[in-house]
Amino acid sequence: MSAVREFGRALTQPLGAPAAAVQTFIEVPFELDGRKLIPDGLIRVTRGQKSWTALVEVKTGSNELQTEQLENYLDIASKFGFDAVITISNEISPLPGQHPTSVDRKKLKKVAFHHWSWSEVLCEAVMQKEHRGVADPDQAWVLGELIRYLEHPRSGAMAFEDMGSSWVPLRDAVEARTLRATDKTAPDVVLRFEALLRFAGLQLGRRLGTDVTPALSRKDLAEPQVRLSRQVTQLVADGRLAGGIRIPDTVGTLHVTADLRAGRVICGIDVEGPREGRPATRINWLLRQLKNAPDSVRLEAFVAHARGAGASELLGAVRANPALLIADPQKEIRGFRVEISAPMGSKRGTGRNSFIDSVLNAVSSFYEEVVQNLKPWAATPPKIRAEVAFAPPADVPVALVSTAPSSQDGPELKSPEPVIPVDA
Repeated sequence: MSAVREFGRALTQPLGAPAAAVQTFIEVPFELDGRKLIPDGLIRVTRGQKSWTALVEVKTGSNELQTEQLENYLDIASKFGFDAVITISNEISPLPGQHPTSVDRKKLKKVAFHHWSWSEVLCEAVMQKEHRGVADPDQAWVLGELIRYLEHPRSGAMAFEDMGSSWVPLRDAVEARTLRATDKTAPDVVLRFEALLRFAGLQLGRRLGTDVTPALSRKDLAEPQVRLSRQVTQLVADGRLAGGIRIPDTVGTLHVTADLRAGRVICGIDVEGPREGRPATRINWLLRQLKNAPDSVRLEAFVAHARGAGASELLGAVRANPALLIADPQKEIRGFRVEISAPMGSKRGTGRNSFIDSVLNAVSSFYEEVVQNLKPWAATPPKIRAEVAFAPPADVPVALVSTAPSSQDGPELKSPEPVIPVDA
């Protein structure tokens, strides 16, 4: 962070640090109530009279952050007037801004509490080097070596690799339809699934070079417990885990659903249809964008002022007969849903037949085969009317003819041919 200026700023500025050179220190000792405490690191950023300081605690591998240790560091930060405590571990927060470890909220009145997963650090490093750029070649090489190190299996910076001990009991309870809202396994698995979607977004963002974020409303961010309760209710009712991710400049939110009863992972996106043309024209507009998508993609057409599901069919059949998506030729098609379904793994870890890999692979392939090829509809720009010379009828006196041009001039203003009676 101190050696590569752009990388240090990219990590610290979102936390409130000024735009300046980053100073870093390791194992700085502090005294607290007669005890000697040594955080893993300290970061200081100074610009003019403003100084921002944060303590850092790091865990690697499967080691988890400890509440007591973090509360001690929060007390140190408060005592010395530091701004923040930052933790780095393989734990992934289920929601942006939410810390994976619970601490006494009274200790957060004066000190900010932030968390980076190793996946976030790696993602930020790749985006800075490969997409945003590093001005100094030597600094770019240093950042490349950090990326090489973090990507090594023995670095201790692991990917998302476990759905937790609650996964198997919950999976079995869903299959047996015995899951209850009061079961402690449900909230744990819901939070793990949210963290998995965050990790899927980080993976995808690292490849795309952009910030991929969870699809959450302001209410979801402000009231995470309400969202958690809603997700648990859905899981108990129909055995589904659902969420979404936002990718900049795409046609909509990429929705991800894990149907535990059916054993399928479903990825989908809603696309607004054209606002002009016949139903068949609007369907063909979508088909042209899906020319490289597999035949197994499911399409659903929604008509204006209608409730419930619309006409749906597989892409292969619609290619042969677009009329399959037209339930009523008299109604206007306003939008489409594009979905793909893949087998869901059942194991809690990674590898063959794992739930985590099945979700990650489904998200990646759906984006590559479908989402990146979809573009929003744009209306055709209006055309300028060509001016047509007006020739007055021969039987009209010249004094009665206007010689000034008008936008209404055109061939339709010529006098009609005289009608000759049949008897004449």
